Amino acid sequence: MPKQGQESGADPGSAQRRAVRLAGLSAASDTGMDRFARLVSRLLRVPVAFVSLVEEDRQILPGLCGLPEPWAGSRALPLSHSLCRYVVASGQPLVVPDARADDRLRTNPAIADLGLIAYAGMPLTDADGLVLGSLCAIDHEPRTWGDGELADLKDLAAACSAELCLRILSAQSRSAQKVLETARAAAERAWSDAERLEQEAQAGMDHAELLLRASEELAQTSGLEDVRRRLRDLFVGVGKPSYVGLLVADEDELHRVADPDIEHSVEREVLTLPVSAAFPSTRAMRERRAVFVPDREALVAGYSPEAVGFFDRMGFTTVLCLPLWGSRALLGVLAVCWAKRHEVGVTERATLTAASGYIAQAVERALYLDERISVARQLQEAMLTDLPVADHIEISALYEPAAVGDMIGGDWYDAYHLPPASPGGEPGALMVTVGDITGHDMHAATIMGQIRSMLRQATLDHPPYSPATALTALDTACSILPFEAGGTLVHARLDLADGGPDWTLTWSNAGHPPPLLLTPNGRVTLLEEHDILLHRDLGPSRRTEAQRGLPSGSTLLFYTDGLIERRGHDIDASLAQLVALLARHGDRPLPELLHRISKRLVAPAPGDDVVVLALRVP
Repeated sequence: MPKQGQESGADPGSAQRRAVRLAGLSAASDTGMDRFARLVSRLLRVPVAFVSLVEEDRQILPGLCGLPEPWAGSRALPLSHSLCRYVVASGQPLVVPDARADDRLRTNPAIADLGLIAYAGMPLTDADGLVLGSLCAIDHEPRTWGDGELADLKDLAAACSAELCLRILSAQSRSAQKVLETARAAAERAWSDAERLEQEAQAGMDHAELLLRASEELAQTSGLEDVRRRLRDLFVGVGKPSYVGLLVADEDELHRVADPDIEHSVEREVLTLPVSAAFPSTRAMRERRAVFVPDREALVAGYSPEAVGFFDRMGFTTVLCLPLWGSRALLGVLAVCWAKRHEVGVTERATLTAASGYIAQAVERALYLDERISVARQLQEAMLTDLPVADHIEISALYEPAAVGDMIGGDWYDAYHLPPASPGGEPGALMVTVGDITGHDMHAATIMGQIRSMLRQATLDHPPYSPATALTALDTACSILPFEAGGTLVHARLDLADGGPDWTLTWSNAGHPPPLLLTPNGRVTLLEEHDILLHRDLGPSRRTEAQRGLPSGSTLLFYTDGLIERRGHDIDASLAQLVALLARHGDRPLPELLHRISKRLVAPAPGDDVVVLALRVP
């Protein structure tokens, strides 16, 4: 039977050539077609992809990616190398895991000349269903094409066909304009047809663009807020909805993800819905299918008064709710709402459904990342020391994770009392440690936990609890044990001087930034005495220690290098700024002091972990 729009006995080859000519495609690079080839290469992870159109004696390649010379330069292949002709002849997809094992293709010269082993090609058609060519994916190795890969290729082929149809229809529209100049009556009819075709073509282009944008914009999202932000500008063109909502499933509820940048009345009024509620979105969740409400009458007939009242207040008339399917479970619902009645045709619904698949992938990835960050933060908080209750010494700490990596790292602080001098007596001196194990990932946090425990043990095993002795023992252990431990730390002891009220600070510094001492006279001193950093390759080292008297009312500040080292900033200038902040605000309560320091010196998205520990002696 002849295809629609093709007279019986007509030469299909001439119709194909005419359609290709109208599309304005030849054996030359075309920006739009090259884009489709790149998308195929990226989505299916193949080395070669192209848009192939069959002519009488060759196939032209207006879109290609990864094809070697001389074929890439000529943008054409002889029919002897063509697998596209099989797609054109049959009008069906051609999927070949290994061309060398296929009786039709084993002798095809493309195997040797192009390295064509695995091939998948989907038909490209015009508006009448005439097959013009194929959208092809090629691998140099045998490959079993997955259902998801073939579905993606099919979606892209549909989008590419829509682009071809748009070009053909645009060319036909231009031709119709010439006819309009010769006859008024014909002009009026042609204009009406052209207008209708233009609207249909624009809608088709918008649908194709939606899929392309969804595949590109949602590929690199980093969290649910980022997904929600990108949804805002994803739906444009003909039939643009007035609101697009993202609802994520959590046990028996749907939680609406609010736009992080723009306040919507929808998101202020209803943030959480029980799955049992009689709303279109919850029905889509319960019944695991798309739910379409064309108008208010259908809403009143099928849903609760609460849903009707909500839609009336928001000014919505038509809504389409699409379930978001993850790889293992239903993740939530995408709600697409229009203020005016909107007819959602088969093509538009198919496009929105395909787009919801990309959105679901982004949501699943975002949920995984958000959960990982949450777990990492909980782990970091669990690994940080609870500060001891000290009757005589005020103590406060601050920890800021790096904004990159796993949100967990190797910076830490520690504070604990030594055993009392006599059974039942007052707690002994206060030991304080601030350290930085290289890295801000799970590995660094693991090493940090081991180092912290080892240093505690080394301290408590060596009365009279010399910081230098404990660090020397730690060096020895690190040079023997089979794990990489590198970084800096300062280990200190605070003792009440005999007869009081002053205190004594004894410390040993392994390559760490110098602590700061603020005395009651307002002077800030850098405690610069230090030894080499901690690293197993440096071997055991005989650590030294320094001692300083602390007048009553003195404030000590320990910190890690993330506080003063920032890209593009001079470290000496940052240290001077820290000294000035301590001098200006050092008399304030310690939590407020740390807040002011953090606000001035810690970047909104720090590139390294930051620890600050402050102590004040009475």
